[in-house]
Amino acid sequence: MSLWPAGAATGIGSLPGTDPAEALKLVLGELPDLPFLPELPARGVGADIIGRGAALLTELPVEVYAGRWKLTARPGRDLRRARELWERDLDALHEQASEYDGALKLQVAGPWTLAAALELPLGGRALRDHGAAREIAESLADGVRRHVADVTARLPRARLLLQVDEPSLPAVLAGRIATDSGLHTYRSVDTSTARAALADVVAAAGVPVIVHCCAPSVPLALLREAGAAAVAIDLALGPDLDALGETLDAGVALVAGAADPRQPAPTSAQVADRVREVWRKLGFPAAQAATQVAVAPSCGLAGAGQAAARALLAACRDAGRRLLDDAAA
Repeated sequence: MSLWPAGAATGIGSLPGTDPAEALKLVLGELPDLPFLPELPARGVGADIIGRGAALLTELPVEVYAGRWKLTARPGRDLRRARELWERDLDALHEQASEYDGALKLQVAGPWTLAAALELPLGGRALRDHGAAREIAESLADGVRRHVADVTARLPRARLLLQVDEPSLPAVLAGRIATDSGLHTYRSVDTSTARAALADVVAAAGVPVIVHCCAPSVPLALLREAGAAAVAIDLALGPDLDALGETLDAGVALVAGAADPRQPAPTSAQVADRVREVWRKLGFPAAQAATQVAVAPSCGLAGAGQAAARALLAACRDAGRRLLDDAAA
């Protein structure tokens, strides 16, 4: 069974605004085949990708110190706020989509992106202590399991997908995460360790997982071996076509970031052509793209205006339909 309907489009995660109900109305209206639970960073502390991910950790409380999320001894106001924002989102989701019976995507920060961002109690990123990084991955796996169960209880008819966001993973593997001084970098994490931690989170989800990475040098083989059912990448960053071809040939689906919100608004024809161009270079049949690819913006839309975000999602939706027309031709 396909992860999503043929010709589907979706979003990466973030949207402008502060009202979760309004954001959900936008998503459900513009992306009927693969809507997602929007993230609204404009709400402030606890609504950012790291705060939301950290709020799912079990028995690893966090707080904000000097503008950064930090592991701490006991839960406090910042963690409480982040969890309250999650509850508001899930309440809005239940109100807007309780009878929804299609595919629906959730998003959480991945274990290595959290380890590269969260500060240790005594300073420095959790990444410097591989034991701490392992604890974060284990805690996140438990939190993800509970989160998916919570959403399932609220939307019993939906087919959930979980997107694990790992924008920092290539830098973690290459040893390019800078220390606070900026004079040094943290030691690299070997591939097997990174794969094992990510695989634990993927397995814990209990639903198909999309691993998203919007950085250059996406480790596609690692994502595939960790159990990803799909990968989400920015096509403009020039992915390794050999690695991408191997990944798709193995049956892994693709969320194709083909509409850049930082560029002038593209038409649906332009977005579809970007997907077709990569697909043509890979040498796969054109008809296959509609079933194996979901079209998406190349990154989140928190920095876009409401009208621009709506237009970009609509362009992705119509681009997906163009790919479906290709398959029928």
